[in-house]
Amino acid sequence: MTKVAIMGASGYAALELIKILLRNPEVEIVALTSRQTDAPHINEIHPCLEGRLDLPCEALTPAQISERADFAFCALPHVASMEVIPDLLADGCRVVDLSADYRLNDPAIYEKWYHHVHTDPTRLGSTVYGLPELWAEKIPPADLIANPGCYTSTSILGLAPLLANNLIEPTGIIIDAKSGVSGAGRNPKLATLYSECNESITAYGVGTHRHTPEIDEVLSTVSGKEVQVVFTPHLTPMNRGILATMYPRLTSEVNRDEILNVYRSFYAGKPFVRVIDRIPVTKDVAGTNYCDISVQFSGDQLIVFSALDNLIKGAAGVAVQNFNLMAGYSETTGLII
Repeated sequence: MTKVAIMGASGYAALELIKILLRNPEVEIVALTSRQTDAPHINEIHPCLEGRLDLPCEALTPAQISERADFAFCALPHVASMEVIPDLLADGCRVVDLSADYRLNDPAIYEKWYHHVHTDPTRLGSTVYGLPELWAEKIPPADLIANPGCYTSTSILGLAPLLANNLIEPTGIIIDAKSGVSGAGRNPKLATLYSECNESITAYGVGTHRHTPEIDEVLSTVSGKEVQVVFTPHLTPMNRGILATMYPRLTSEVNRDEILNVYRSFYAGKPFVRVIDRIPVTKDVAGTNYCDISVQFSGDQLIVFSALDNLIKGAAGVAVQNFNLMAGYSETTGLII
């Protein structure tokens, strides 16, 4: 049995992690952590787990986690992850980090966007970015994986084939993305109260959203050229899902069928990307680990559509893909439903 721990088990992504891992008969969840000091049982936090997992959420140290578990999923906020991950790794525990703490290569960029000095900067730039559709061969031997963000996965998967094949200009790419309310996390905030966000849609983080440098950095690696996007996220009154509508500029004349064939070739053998003829719809990927992608033209303007479930393919599902590759399981284990 592979023994795993989940740090930060009270959140939405952690709940999805638990449900997916419970579908793997070779995995045993042995520890859950929470900042709540009274060690509530997991079914008090997530009642849907009643009778499925008999564990309390404890305030465990990295050393205590490493004594119990071979792998740890860090579903902690940024900054909190970097405080525990070095000790976990030193004690021989392999880690999939769902926070943003190890996604960027440059500590100065991290400090600019996250307003905090990185306390483990030597690992930046060498930590494997956990998007299996792009870097599956680097994941199995890694001890630490930086799990992608939800908006970033949606955008990167939608644009990577075009940039890798030099079909679009690397700058001036407009990304108009809309996410369900669960993307804001479980802690109550004024903007995500029902009466504030229901029957309303709004842009937020305009020019300042922290996924922007992540998208630029990863796509620059794919392209081999500096990529700059104009990224605008929107809060949408639905529970889950992301739809990104993207407007890149073509470098040459190409028709829709040719572009779709580029996508199908690029993602051949990648089980969780579906290149489809119709415009993607968030309800078709809700509750799944799929990312649906398609393209259309408006006159000469190419429009790229990408949709996924922000809690699964945008967080817990891709984390399990990474874990499966690290642990030697089939990449799809627990994820095909």
